[in-house]
Order: sequence, then C-alpha cells, then structure tokens
Amino acid sequence: MGTRGVIGDKWSMRVLWACAIGSAVSLYMVVVERQLQNRERLMAESLQSMEAESGSGDSG
Repeated sequence: MGTRGVIGDKWSMRVLWACAIGSAVSLYMVVVERQLQNRERLMAESLQSMEAESGSGDSG
C-alpha cells in the first residue's frame, strides 16, 4: 500500500505540471492574439489618418 501513494504522488505531480504548462501556453496564445489585434487596429487607424490627411474629396 505504501508504493501506491508514491505512484499517486508522481501522477498528481505530472497532472499538476501538465495543467501549469497548459495554462502557460494558453496565456501565451492570448497575449499573441491581442498583440495581433492591436497591430491590426493601429494599422487601420494609421491608414484612416493617412486617407484623411490626403484629402478624402476623391469620392465626390
């Protein structure tokens, strides 16, 4: 019965590490996604400002 607890501890540590690594990976993916969204938003804003500066009277 004593070895059963050791095996349980090993597996619980493995599960704990798997959860920690999974959480870190998902957090990293969220950060990357937000960076991409911010970059796209900044590029869209700069494009709009460039269009506004160049004179948007072309559509008339």
